Amino acid sequence: MSLISIIIPCYNGAATIARALQSSLAQAEAAQILVVDDGSIDASASIVRTYGMHEPRIRLLQTVSKGGAARARNWGALHASTPLIAFLDADDEYLPGALAAASAHLQAHPQEAAVRLNVEFADFPQRLTRHPDFERHAAVLSNTVPGSLVMRRSVFLSLGGFPMDDVFRRHGGEDGALSWVLGEIFEQRRLTDAKHVRMHYRGGIYPERFLNIQMGYAEADPVEHEATLRASRAFLDAAYTNLRQLRAASVPDR
Repeated sequence: MSLISIIIPCYNGAATIARALQSSLAQAEAAQILVVDDGSIDASASIVRTYGMHEPRIRLLQTVSKGGAARARNWGALHASTPLIAFLDADDEYLPGALAAASAHLQAHPQEAAVRLNVEFADFPQRLTRHPDFERHAAVLSNTVPGSLVMRRSVFLSLGGFPMDDVFRRHGGEDGALSWVLGEIFEQRRLTDAKHVRMHYRGGIYPERFLNIQMGYAEADPVEHEATLRASRAFLDAAYTNLRQLRAASVPDR
């Protein structure tokens, strides 16, 4: 069993953070649960502190001001102490056996940098879930949403973490950019035997916007699309540069 650090970015998540924590505590592979409170003005931090008083695996990290989910995830990864890291949003939850499945896969495939978990999309509007192409589009989302990702911490840090370009802060899509990099440079397989992560619906979230566009209920903003694509390509180029420099570096024997 490989131990995993779960990183949970949280901004005003008081209504749901307890559910996320409980689902994380149920994962035997979770050695650390790092909640990065990103400048919340509700009771999120107090709830996490209360859980931490009774469960040493839980640690609260706090930012001075709101910097966005990408920065919060990257900050959490720097504090992780395990070889594997996983990401869960504060309003989502792991299903039983999620991290056991990911840990077993990465142990059996040491050449793989990451693995994706299958996502259950809960309470999404029926106009989306009953669309004939929903399962096909849901599979694409399962390969991009942060809650599905378990990866080697060393690889994550060498890539530079989630991109923090202002384009992603404004429009979202940093998770898709990281997924693109993982798919281009490494093999990124998804475990499809069962649902392992439950994503709860929230109005206006990126998966809803993605589904609306793919299903013809809305049109993509061409300016936003081009800006996001340009930022994603820049992130991919930077990731290649980071890896080339790492491979060229001389590491002395110990």
